[in-house]
Amino acid sequence: MQLTQISPAIALTSLDGRYHAQTAPLVEYLSEPALNRERITVEVEWLIMLTNGYEGNGNQPLVPGAKPLSQTERDYLRAIPGDFGKDGIARHAAYEAKTHHDVKAVEYYIDDELDRAKSVLGPETELAGLKTLVHFACTSEDVNNLSISRCVKAAIEKVWLPKARELTDFLAGKAEEFRDLPMLALTHGQPATPTTLGKELAVFAHRLNRQLGHIASQEYLGKINGATGTFGAHMVACPDVDWLAVSRKFVTNRMGLTWNPLTTQIESHDWQAELYGAVSHTNRILHNLAVDVWMYISRGVFAQVPVKGATGSSTMPHKVNPIRFENAEANLELSCALLDALSSTLVESRWQRDLTDSTTQRNIGAALGYSLLALDNLLGGLKSIHPNQQAMADELETNWEVLGEPIQTAMRAQELAGREGMERPYEKVKELMRGKSISKADIETFIDSLDFDEATAARLKALTPSTYTGLAARLVDFDKR
Repeated sequence: MQLTQISPAIALTSLDGRYHAQTAPLVEYLSEPALNRERITVEVEWLIMLTNGYEGNGNQPLVPGAKPLSQTERDYLRAIPGDFGKDGIARHAAYEAKTHHDVKAVEYYIDDELDRAKSVLGPETELAGLKTLVHFACTSEDVNNLSISRCVKAAIEKVWLPKARELTDFLAGKAEEFRDLPMLALTHGQPATPTTLGKELAVFAHRLNRQLGHIASQEYLGKINGATGTFGAHMVACPDVDWLAVSRKFVTNRMGLTWNPLTTQIESHDWQAELYGAVSHTNRILHNLAVDVWMYISRGVFAQVPVKGATGSSTMPHKVNPIRFENAEANLELSCALLDALSSTLVESRWQRDLTDSTTQRNIGAALGYSLLALDNLLGGLKSIHPNQQAMADELETNWEVLGEPIQTAMRAQELAGREGMERPYEKVKELMRGKSISKADIETFIDSLDFDEATAARLKALTPSTYTGLAARLVDFDKR
């Protein structure tokens, strides 16, 4: 049996196979049928504007001889993309098989629907006579750029961004919950000034919220200006129309995008590079989070919750592997590779147009799909771990040397205040602690050997690795959105 002979067709990539359930929401906006549905929407809305004008021209037809459409006729036209389902997908594919041109296939698909209008609306409708206005004065890129902008905008705002915010909000909630939980910090992999688990989680939440703010305010550009961006055909056909105003109104009001007035045949894709760069940056922060949590698990800071019936290792029954975080790492790397490629290649086009962007943009769904999958991995992983507070306390208790920093800093202040024997504070503490196992008693003996004032001595003796966390708990509040 050849796998290619099995029906329905087996998915080639894991996004549409193994992980389909996690990535399926993007199909609504970034699949080929979703793109064709948006193309139909653009063509239909353009047809309606040509016949019914806009507020600035008194809602008069833009093309001489065209008659304004009734509300019923406009509703019929807008139902064409709304009803674009399994049958429509097949019909469009049949046209494309003949034309070898996806946008021309959309045009013929709409022509069919205009021919069908009389059977639905009655013999008085003249929609069939408007086929000549379908794709009027348009190049394929007028339709494509608007469709892709709308598809990506919807995918980000309705799928990717809500998932990213869900993860970030969960992280912020855990930061609040563990704001006071002391934890040994490691700098360069070595014991360092203690912190709190909440503060460290808040650092990631704060970083992510900054990026999500950038993404939420992203501009999505669009243009409709003809074959090389000059409105040449528009002006020859209808020289009395203010095509600049029409273009602006259509892109802004009908398409819900930001108007780009100055382009070649293609919209320049700079907004896409900006967006994909921001998502890629967010991915890298998430990657940092996945790696750090993985190492916290390895160190014992986090304990994993075993899933009943699940297998950690095929040969070592005791293991619970942190696979969600490992999967997130891999998927984030794949997403970044695709997003970075999109960002670098889409901003270039030979002279007024080449076709390299067409194939490239068909991978937007995969690029965001791997990121969405990683978000799902990470969120699931974070929900399956909890702090191992005993291990965290034990780790702090065995590292009293981390109090060397506050002691030598207090000595500096005492030296400036005129106390005797406080010179060379860093060197004295270094001699006491470096390369040695230090206990509470060693700390107290050292403090007693120096001429600290009474209040400072008491403050230093009261310190433990678990209480030496500075303002870590308060810093969690700075992540509030």
